[in-house]
Amino acid sequence: MKQNPLLVSTLSLVDYPSVQTADIEPAISGLIEESRKAVDNAADPALPATWEAIVEPLENVTGKLWRAWSVASHLNAVVNTPELREAYNRCLPLVTEFSTWIGLHTKLYEQYRRMQADAEFTNLPPERQRIITLALRDFRLSGVELQGEQRTHYAQISEQMARASQKFSENVLDSIDTWSLLVTDKSRLEGVPADAVHAAQAAAQAAGKQGWLLNLKMPCYLPIMQHARDRSLRESLYRAYGTVASEQGDPALDNSALIEQLLDLRSQEAALLGYADFAELQLQTRMAKSAAEVLDFLRGLARRAKPYALRDLAELRRHAKDEYGLDTLEPWDVAFISERLRTAQYAYSEDEVKQYFTEPQVLKGLFHVIEKLFAVRLRPSDAKTWHADAHAFQVETLQGVLLGHLLIDLYARHGKQGGAWADSERSRRNSTQGLQTPIVYLTCNFSAPQAGKPALLSHDDVTTLFHECGHALHALLSQVDDLGAAAFVSVEWDAIEMPSQFMENFCWEWSVVQALSAHVDTGRQLPRELYDKMLAARNFQSGMQTVRQIEFSLFDMIIHHQASGLPITRVMQVLNEVRQEVAVLFPPAWHRFPHNFSHLFAGGYGAGYYSYKWAEVLSADAYSAFEEAATLDEDGTRDTLDAATGSRFRNEILAVGGARPAAESFRAFRGRDASADALLRHLGMTKAPQTEATH
Repeated sequence: MKQNPLLVSTLSLVDYPSVQTADIEPAISGLIEESRKAVDNAADPALPATWEAIVEPLENVTGKLWRAWSVASHLNAVVNTPELREAYNRCLPLVTEFSTWIGLHTKLYEQYRRMQADAEFTNLPPERQRIITLALRDFRLSGVELQGEQRTHYAQISEQMARASQKFSENVLDSIDTWSLLVTDKSRLEGVPADAVHAAQAAAQAAGKQGWLLNLKMPCYLPIMQHARDRSLRESLYRAYGTVASEQGDPALDNSALIEQLLDLRSQEAALLGYADFAELQLQTRMAKSAAEVLDFLRGLARRAKPYALRDLAELRRHAKDEYGLDTLEPWDVAFISERLRTAQYAYSEDEVKQYFTEPQVLKGLFHVIEKLFAVRLRPSDAKTWHADAHAFQVETLQGVLLGHLLIDLYARHGKQGGAWADSERSRRNSTQGLQTPIVYLTCNFSAPQAGKPALLSHDDVTTLFHECGHALHALLSQVDDLGAAAFVSVEWDAIEMPSQFMENFCWEWSVVQALSAHVDTGRQLPRELYDKMLAARNFQSGMQTVRQIEFSLFDMIIHHQASGLPITRVMQVLNEVRQEVAVLFPPAWHRFPHNFSHLFAGGYGAGYYSYKWAEVLSADAYSAFEEAATLDEDGTRDTLDAATGSRFRNEILAVGGARPAAESFRAFRGRDASADALLRHLGMTKAPQTEATH
């Protein structure tokens, strides 16, 4: 009888190809049972109030559960099948109920209180003192001090929220996966890049059809919106994507009621715990201290950015009218006209740039950047993965000491959730059982290789890859020995994006671009002339992009800064009110953006989407340290890959994870608090835009 691959030691690698759907439920239910016993044992008041007696034995057992659940969750996201989804959904309430049970475990809470009150507490390493302090905070935020009916109600809410979030993401995935449009007249695809046309033809052939089969996944959707000259085709895809998982499609996939349910449950949870609203509850674990502080921050940025956004829009409308005779710029025209305007202003197209960024060369260049900055090497590993397109790499010191594994899955496919993300299969832990090195997932949805050639990445794709790699490095380069201080566990949510956004900056350095580029046909590096055009266009429409992010962030904070849930009609009204305040582009009334906003309703970013902008201030300021340390070569090229500064960033930011507050880590690296000046400079917003363009 084969061993269940989900039950291997946490010090071993998971054999992904041998994981069967039938393995998931017995593994998770068995590990939950073991973990319950371990929790009850750790809660015994007869134990000495020490880390070794209480925390270590508990982590030995629960670590196996959370590792197995990470694997099951990841497989559900990247190789989703009806059978796997069913198994996952049977386990989800078990895991949710167990998590809630721990959070409400009064006796275990008392054990942590005993450890904090013990005379030996101050002799513990600062990392462990912080873990105990944060655990006590999290117990209180998990309702441990609730009694009677309130405790029961809290547990019910937790399970209902988990189910609703999972159903929300399933509806989005299914709504996108089930939509397609067969094009039989190739002239409708005029202007679309050849690789996207080839992929659509291959999709049609795979479906047993003649023609070109389009879908709503980004490798198909974006090239159509940016390049298709057929305006009605762009409108068809825009409408389909803008109404994903809404009442305008399959009623069984409509997320309207789930949005209402989640907002209601979140406000109930906050009220039970004594907070005015869900935003106040969430901000207990953030750098920002209040919704008012976040709203002021966002509106302050909006005031700086909106004049630039108005200038961007005026340019766009002018170009649409003068060059294409469009008196009205419709939403499905924006990406198309933007690409034409950028090509006109800077004399290059995204498709031209794409030919230079082949996936193998980009990965080689990325690994070069990591090695030069952080003195670590990535090399192929024989660790097994879940799909032929997923690849494993070992992360080592330059002396060959293993630090962890990075599991990369880059291509969009059926049954895989859209977007890009990094997550941990397991975190670093140093215990009596041995050193457990981190294993991190890096997932994207790029276009797969076509016609026997390597995959081509847009510069945006390259930036996305660097972004997610920044998250991965936060876990992989950790020197934190305890799970409770791992980056993805205890770094404040509004600081967690800092290393990822920081890494994006290197994609704009000439020396790095040279290492990343090799033309798909000739192998030539990206020409300097083309790079200079890209650099000149770096802040193209940065005003519009900035206010769009602020729009999302304000919407999120306002709908969660309410004493009770909201009906879907009011949710849409709030979004429109926010747009009136900060936006310059307005979608049609039928557009249903919130129904596809998985970050908020299925991804943990509820009352936290502002974190992207908050962390961008930190990341831009951090990168300015590399700009200050940069050297120039003989032809005047700037090199920001400064090893000494990289070593400080690794030691003060990446290696410490959540072992101390993020503000302290930033000060340790930068020598002061963060300033927004660098961000505004990077966005080209240091001078007022010309008055004429803001009319």
